[in-house]
Amino acid sequence: MDALFVALAFLLGLVARSFGLPPLVGFLVAGFVLQGFGAEGGEELAVMADLGVTLLLFSIGLKLRVRTLARAEIWGGTSLHTTAVVLLFTPVLYGVSLLVSKGTGLEWSTALLLAFALSFSSTVFAVKSLTESGEMGAMHGRVAIGILITQDIFAVLFLTFAEGKFPSLWMLALIPVLLLARPLLGWLLGRSGHGELITLCGLFLALVVGAESFGLVGLKADLGALFVGILVGWHPRSKELSKSLLGLTDLLLVGFFLQIGLVS
Repeated sequence: MDALFVALAFLLGLVARSFGLPPLVGFLVAGFVLQGFGAEGGEELAVMADLGVTLLLFSIGLKLRVRTLARAEIWGGTSLHTTAVVLLFTPVLYGVSLLVSKGTGLEWSTALLLAFALSFSSTVFAVKSLTESGEMGAMHGRVAIGILITQDIFAVLFLTFAEGKFPSLWMLALIPVLLLARPLLGWLLGRSGHGELITLCGLFLALVVGAESFGLVGLKADLGALFVGILVGWHPRSKELSKSLLGLTDLLLVGFFLQIGLVS
């Protein structure tokens, strides 16, 4: 990411803040402006964005409790929302496509697929908005995060079956190994002390133990980071770890918002 990207993101982030909006709005606008001038994100920005999302999901995992996902308002709310959006938008998309193309519109299956895609929300946008408004710890904030995580799980399952790319059978060994390694992961966190070493420990847990191991068996890397975050979330040092990663995660997510604007 060159100097122009940094300067524009910073200036438009300041402008958004001055209007009482989250800085991420300014970062998105910066991406749109850069796209208008023909700029391209490139591989470096993509890597930066991927790292930011991975660390964000790891940080969510540190605060998430599995029993939260089993609550009726989480899975029930997710299911009702998905069903309502699909039932509403499938006929709308089908009808609009017929009008636009004069009788040769989308097939019902395609309209259904698009409606299903519209039922998902952006975890990154929601978490950033809740964090900046100080509502992450509130009841509605926790429910929202639970619903978003459940949506991510639905999306992974759908993409797995739709593309026919099933995870490796090694997945059946990886999950139990990580569960058994939970005390060891906690021990590593406890031995990391303070300062830069605990931050480095977080990067190791999120990017190597979580993302890399899940990627090797054909699972989504960022969900691996989420899973490992949940595994070490019980540890007394997990709050300190989350705080140590906050600044780095926010910085990397600037790349995510810029990339969204550049490719839209």
